Amino acid sequence: MTPHQHAEAELTAYGLTFPQTSVGPGWDITRALYMRKKMFAVFGAKGEPLDALTIILKLPISAEMAQDLPFVQPSTGWFKQHNWVRVHFGPDDDILAELETLRGWLKQSYVAVAPKKLGRTVTG
Repeated sequence: MTPHQHAEAELTAYGLTFPQTSVGPGWDITRALYMRKKMFAVFGAKGEPLDALTIILKLPISAEMAQDLPFVQPSTGWFKQHNWVRVHFGPDDDILAELETLRGWLKQSYVAVAPKKLGRTVTG
């Protein structure tokens, strides 16, 4: 298992601890986490090797700040307008060093799409 696969497995397991979440297909060959029927995280990209990982998350609080990080790709169009951020880690990137940040972003994305009552259950 590559570090990228390990990170995806760990983030998926963490995401599934939130209320009413499930794993399902995203777009094309991607994998996604859902809160009820709303997608809050997408993993993978078409043609992506096992030693790379792309993640798309909704970050209404951190989107602007996140754009300055080297592993965040510029958002455009609908994604930018709705605060979705595309993160990409290539073969030479240390994705495991960023797991804490990614966990926080995963929680923020869940809270952004969840009904307020459910969102409050994960934010305290």
